[in-house]
Amino acid sequence: MAHRTNLLTALKVANLKQKGLRRDGAGLYLRVKNNGGKFWVFRFMFQGKAHEMGLGSLQTISLADARLRAAACRKLIAEGKDPLAERDTAKAQAALAKAKEKTFKDCAEAYIEAHKAGWKNAKHAAQWSSTLESFAYPVLGNLPAQAIDLALVLQVIEPLWSIKTETANRLRGRIEAILDYAATRGYRAKENPARWKGNLDNVLPAKAKVQRVQHQPALPYSEIGDFMLALAAQEGTASKALTFVILTASRTSEAIGATWNEIDLKKRIWTIPANRIKAGREHRVPLSQAALDLLLSMQEEGSHKKGGYVFTSQRKDKPLSNMAMLALLKRMKRTDITVHGFRSTFRDWAAEQTNFPREVAEAALAHAVSDKVEAAYRRSDLFDKRRQLMEAWARYCSTPSVKAGSNVTPIRRKEV
Repeated sequence: MAHRTNLLTALKVANLKQKGLRRDGAGLYLRVKNNGGKFWVFRFMFQGKAHEMGLGSLQTISLADARLRAAACRKLIAEGKDPLAERDTAKAQAALAKAKEKTFKDCAEAYIEAHKAGWKNAKHAAQWSSTLESFAYPVLGNLPAQAIDLALVLQVIEPLWSIKTETANRLRGRIEAILDYAATRGYRAKENPARWKGNLDNVLPAKAKVQRVQHQPALPYSEIGDFMLALAAQEGTASKALTFVILTASRTSEAIGATWNEIDLKKRIWTIPANRIKAGREHRVPLSQAALDLLLSMQEEGSHKKGGYVFTSQRKDKPLSNMAMLALLKRMKRTDITVHGFRSTFRDWAAEQTNFPREVAEAALAHAVSDKVEAAYRRSDLFDKRRQLMEAWARYCSTPSVKAGSNVTPIRRKEV
């Protein structure tokens, strides 16, 4: 006896209220749920197993359309194909087609938005956007992320590699991160063409061979005493900030961003929070007596304001400009050195004029420990030894060098 089909009508379907399955025939059913929702399902046998496949809601699929969909499923079964597997394949292909519509710029902007909360400051996000705007977007920006290949990456990177090597290397890393993000989100399925190891290293020379590291111009440590005398003769906040930078061996951004809340004058400690440190972790700076005297003198002059910046600009409640100390050096006619170079001056002095261990000097500079094993075992920030080191540095900075023809020979013993 033949199975009956087309048992439902549009009117009957519209009037159905009771929960359950209503058979139309040839595997097509209407499922009515408790909440009144109505959905088409196709029930079938394939390779000896019973299956059920949703065909859509009555709100979007009419009775006539549901019958057509069921007929298409029966045709697939007759051809030896699983309707569920075929549907999954079609969905995957549709998803891939949609993914191809995601451009490299779309993925880059999404990556930056997803990660900027974890970056140290807004400047970092701005640097990402700036380098991509300048170099990557003109070539890759409007192309589908799926289409980016080695030739396109080289079109961006190769012209910069020999003339702006550091910029090119950072740009390569950013492109690699964006394409990894795109792959994770399903927007591309290829190998990452911006990867260095086993990929770009086969076609581009190593960064170290292309461009030598450009060291910051630094003052020889033997001249620091004379420089500090000249600096003391300068007026203004910039001279005090530079003195503080030198005495604490800190970075420009760390010093000009310092607030009075970070400084404990009684304990003689300046605590820089993790979000203002390059290494990304809180750093305690032991203040030498000279550094403390500088801060106390600023307090007496009325510079102290609870929660305010230590070194302020002429604009109310604003920190000193990051160019102020460089401008001061130009006024002193010292264009041969940089503010950051004083960290090198300190490091050279510590290595050549003291017996303090290397790790103490590195800790004073808040350098991250590059060796993973050493980092895993280091538990102390060597604070007490660093306090001794910074006092020795302050003493050295306060001692003028010997002039030619002088009969006076200052005793500069090697610090322990």
